[in-house]
Amino acid sequence: MVALVQRVTKASVETDDETVGAIGPGLLILLGVHEDDTEAEMHWTARKCAHLRIFPNEEGKMDRSVRDADVDNGGEVLVVPQFTLYGDVSRGHRPSFDEAAPPGLAERLYEDFLEAMEEHLDQPVAAGVFGATMDVQLVNDGPVTLWVEKRADAS
Repeated sequence: MVALVQRVTKASVETDDETVGAIGPGLLILLGVHEDDTEAEMHWTARKCAHLRIFPNEEGKMDRSVRDADVDNGGEVLVVPQFTLYGDVSRGHRPSFDEAAPPGLAERLYEDFLEAMEEHLDQPVAAGVFGATMDVQLVNDGPVTLWVEKRADAS
């Protein structure tokens, strides 16, 4: 499972000209599910994202997680499903999505990820719509962008 985590001052996602998720300061997480992913990778990724210390403390050092951040410096989360994170462009010019999870598995683990994040944060999480064409808007804060990945075969 891969999460592209961006610290944002605001972010939103629309589908069919309707805003389905929006946040102020916090994290935008683009989530990709690999064909070999299980609940173990999902739980590891959710815990890692919820506890990443990438928000500034009083001295301006990245030392607070989204759980610890105050309203002015973070605290909300928007999660958007994005199978294209597993697009392989190593050969040719058109990406191959062979390693992306099939829709049934991907949707289940995406929904489970949302629930796990809500449990870690003890608050609701905004979300995109699985399988929909979406427009995502964000203002990256910093910019801070991190690639968080846990593979079934990695330790």
